[in-house]
Amino acid sequence: MDLKRSKNIIQRAMAGSLLLTFSSPSMAQVGINVERLFDFQHMTAYFTAFFLIGFFVLLFYNFVFHYREQDAKMQGLSQYGRLSLVLQTSHLQLCFYNMQRRYCVFIEEGGEFSKEYNSIEFASLFERDDIEEVRRLVFEIGEGRIPSATVRVRELPKEDGSRKVFDFSISVARRKSRKEVEDLLFILHDVTDDARRRETVNKLLLRYQTVFESSLVDMIYYDKYGVLTDINEKACRQFGVKDREEVIRDGFLLQNNPFYCGVDIQQMENTRTSAIVDFGDYTDPVYHIEDFGLHGRMYYESTINPIRNENGELEGVYMAGRNVTEMVESFHHQQEGFKKLSEITKSIKTYISNVNYALRVSEVRLVNYNPHTFTLELSSNINETQLSLSQLRCIRLGTPRFRRAISSALNRMDHKTRRPVELTIETEIRDEKRRPIWLQFNMIPLINEDGQVERYFGMCRNMTQMIETEQQLAIETKKAQETETLKQAFLTNMSYEIRTPLNTVIGFAELFETEHDVADEALFVNEIRQNSNSLLQLVNDILFLSRLDANMIEFKKEEADFAMLFDSWCQLGLSGVSPDVKVVVDNPYERLLVTIDLEHVSKVIEKLCGTAVKYTEKGTIRTKYEYRHGELAISIEDTGRGIDEKTLPHAFERFVRDEQDELCGSGLNLPITQALVEQMGGTVELQSELGKGTTVWVFIPCKASVIEKRREIV
Repeated sequence: MDLKRSKNIIQRAMAGSLLLTFSSPSMAQVGINVERLFDFQHMTAYFTAFFLIGFFVLLFYNFVFHYREQDAKMQGLSQYGRLSLVLQTSHLQLCFYNMQRRYCVFIEEGGEFSKEYNSIEFASLFERDDIEEVRRLVFEIGEGRIPSATVRVRELPKEDGSRKVFDFSISVARRKSRKEVEDLLFILHDVTDDARRRETVNKLLLRYQTVFESSLVDMIYYDKYGVLTDINEKACRQFGVKDREEVIRDGFLLQNNPFYCGVDIQQMENTRTSAIVDFGDYTDPVYHIEDFGLHGRMYYESTINPIRNENGELEGVYMAGRNVTEMVESFHHQQEGFKKLSEITKSIKTYISNVNYALRVSEVRLVNYNPHTFTLELSSNINETQLSLSQLRCIRLGTPRFRRAISSALNRMDHKTRRPVELTIETEIRDEKRRPIWLQFNMIPLINEDGQVERYFGMCRNMTQMIETEQQLAIETKKAQETETLKQAFLTNMSYEIRTPLNTVIGFAELFETEHDVADEALFVNEIRQNSNSLLQLVNDILFLSRLDANMIEFKKEEADFAMLFDSWCQLGLSGVSPDVKVVVDNPYERLLVTIDLEHVSKVIEKLCGTAVKYTEKGTIRTKYEYRHGELAISIEDTGRGIDEKTLPHAFERFVRDEQDELCGSGLNLPITQALVEQMGGTVELQSELGKGTTVWVFIPCKASVIEKRREIV
C-alpha cells in the first residue's frame, strides 16, 4: 500500500510540475504547490522510493557477483584438480606459505586445499636440521636476497621406520608490492626411491671401496641399471680417463663399454672373459673412444661379478680386469725363450726352496705391511701368507710397556715414511719354556712407479734367546759389581778403624819387653784388655754389617711379651752409664704380646742405648715405647752432647766423625741399626741438636695379639 501510495504521490508531483510549466500561475500559487511538493508525506515517499530502488540494485549486483564467484571457484577447483593430477603423476606436492600469518596449506587430491598448518605443525613433519635450513631459505627469499632455492628434506621416521625424502623447491607465489612478498610456493618432489637407490649404491661402494682403492688391477663398478658408478685410479690410467668425477657424473652405460657391450646385465653370472677390441671399429660417439684417446688393438682379461641381495635381485656389478696386450704380443717371444725360462724357473724354485728352508731353520719370518689396508702379514714361506694381523692385533701382540712403541711404528708407516722401520718388542706370546717371546722387526719401504710408498717389506727375527742371554749377563754383571762393591766396602771398613785399637794393643804389649816398673803392668794389661774388647766389637760389627749388605741375615719372627723384655734390653744397653746420668725406662704396658724378631730388635735397642750412654755424661736418658695401628714405636732420648747440624745428615753413614773428629758411637752403631730396621720393614728417624741431646725413633711393623696397659696410680 505504501508503494502504491508513493507512486500516486510521485504522479501527482510530476503532473503538478507539468502544470506549473505550461501555465502561468501566480507566485502565491507556485509557492503553495512547492510547499505541497516538499511536505512530509512527499518527502517520505521520495526516500522510500530511493531506498527501494537502491535495494533492488544492490540485490541485483550481489546476485551477479555471487554467480561469478561460484563460477570462478568451480573453474579454479577444476584447474587445481587437473594440477593435482599432474603433480601426483610427477611425484610432486604444492604448498602455499603466507609470510604474514605464517601458515601453509597443501593442494590435496581433487584440487582442494588442506587444513591450515602453522609453522610449528609444519616443522613437526620433518627432521629438525632440514627444517632449520628451510626456515633460513624462506627468510632470505622473503627479504629478497635470493629469488628461489632448493634443499633436500627428510620426513620424521614412522612407526615402521620408513620415511620419505623430498627435494624442497621454494619460490615467490605472490607479492603485495615490488619488495614485499605475501605468499611463497613450496614444491615438494618425492625422491625417496632415488635416495634409497643412492644409499644402497653408497653402501655397496663403501663395502668395496677398500678393494677399489688398493687393487692392483682395473676395477669398474656399475649399478643395477648398468650406469657407471665408480672406477678406480688404475682403470682410469688404463682407459685414458683424465677426470674421474666427470666420467662418473656423465653416467656412462655398461652397454657403451666396448668390452662388455654384448653382456646381458640381468642374466649375467660370475664370469671370466677375454676380449680383443679394435678401437677403430667403434666410431659411434657413444663409446667416447676419441675423448679417451684410445687407439689400436687391446687384449683385455676381466672378471664380471654381479652382486645380488638375499632375494637374488641384482644390486650392482663390478668388473676387475687388466690389459694383457703386451703379454699377448710378447707370447711368441716367450715361446722362443721357453726352454731358457724353464731352466731359470727351476733355478728360482730351488732358490725359493733354499730361502724357505733358511727361514724355517733360522726362525726368521718375512713381513709385509700395507698402509692402504692397515694389515701386517707374516710368513715363513715366500709363496704364501701364514698370518695376517690388523693394527689392533699388532698392538695387543706386545706387552703393555711396548704398545706405545708399536703404535708409533705403525703410525709412521701409515704416513708412508721413507725411512726404514726397526723395532724390538716383548710379546704376550710365550714359548715352550714359558718365556715371553721377543721379536725384532726390520722393514724397508717399497716405492711404486709413481714414487709413492706402496708397502713395507722386511724380516722378523725371534730374539728370545739372545735377549734372555743379555738379561742374564746383565744380572750376573750387576751381581759381580755388587760383590766387588761389598768387598771394597768391607776392606775399607776394616782398614779404616781397626788400626787404632790394634796399634794400642801392640804398643802396650811391646812395653813388656822394655824396662818398666812392675806396678805399671796392671795398667798395661787393662789397656790391652779394653782395646782388645773394642777391636773384637769393631770386627764383629764390621762382619755383621757386611752380612747385612749381602742380605745374608735371616729374620725369624716369634710371639713374645715385649713389655717384659723391654726393661732388660734397655738395662743391658745402659749398663755403662755414668753415675751422674739419670735413667728412665717408661713401660706403659702390663702385657703386650707381639710377633716380632726378638734377636734383632734387642740388638737395635742395645746399640741405640749404648750410643746414648757414650754421648751422655750427665743429665737424663729416657727410653719408652708404644704400640699404635700395627706398628711398634720405640724412642731413646738423651740430654747428652748431641750432633752438630753439619754432621746430622750423615749420621747414618759408616764411620762418620763429628766436628771434633770423634766417631758417632763406634762408627757403625747407627748404620747397623738403620739396616736392621729397614730389612725388618721399618724406619728410623733421628733428631739432634748440639749441646741439647739426641732423640732416636724406631718404627717396626708388627701384629699384637694381647694389649694390656698399666693402670695409672692416683
